[in-house]
Amino acid sequence: MKQHDINFPLCDRCALDRGAIFKHLTAEEVEMLNFQKEFRRLKRGEILYNEGNRISGFYCIHSGIIKVYKTGFDGKEQIIRFAKAGEIIAYRSVLSNEVACTSAEVIEDCEACFIPSEILVSFIKTNPAFALELIKLACHELGEANSFITDIAQKTVRERLAEILLFLVNDFGLDDQNYLKISLTREELANIVGTATESVIRLLSEFKADRLVELNGRKIKILDKKGLEKISNVLSRT
Repeated sequence: MKQHDINFPLCDRCALDRGAIFKHLTAEEVEMLNFQKEFRRLKRGEILYNEGNRISGFYCIHSGIIKVYKTGFDGKEQIIRFAKAGEIIAYRSVLSNEVACTSAEVIEDCEACFIPSEILVSFIKTNPAFALELIKLACHELGEANSFITDIAQKTVRERLAEILLFLVNDFGLDDQNYLKISLTREELANIVGTATESVIRLLSEFKADRLVELNGRKIKILDKKGLEKISNVLSRT
């Protein structure tokens, strides 16, 4: 067995607890997955893979947060998405048999399972329910990418920042004091919105002055969700 630690998560339990895509596997396929995967513990700042490199498998996140991003010609990052517990990354490069089109970096200490590419291909060929769920996942991510492109083209930076804050609320939730459960640097926020770090700092100060948010270092407290929805021109997600 290829795990670095005997206390690794079992895929059948992960699938039941988190509704991961592997819930569609048979008992025999789950056993194969548990035997072939490699369990890894990763610290903030560690890179899972780099854009342009050929990778031999994909990752399923057990805990922590991974940022998936592309790098422009000027070296500036554009964050595409965040991956959290129960989600998979890098599977599209495996399916297309192409080099990685993104990079992935740990932003919150992470536990993840690396799964060899031949396992994914085998499941697709033999398990139609799993294959269909994977297609749905890829289509969903493509839809989100299309929405992002539209926002970049049609919305102001102020609108995009408000929308991103709402997205983070929806995706990661708030703690009992209404702070976002994900902690990002101003540069990381700028790399999601698609603007300069200075612009995000200025707009957050404006949001604070308007009593929309409260700032405590990297932590952001949401004070007025409806106000952010009005600025972002998106419908409430709750």
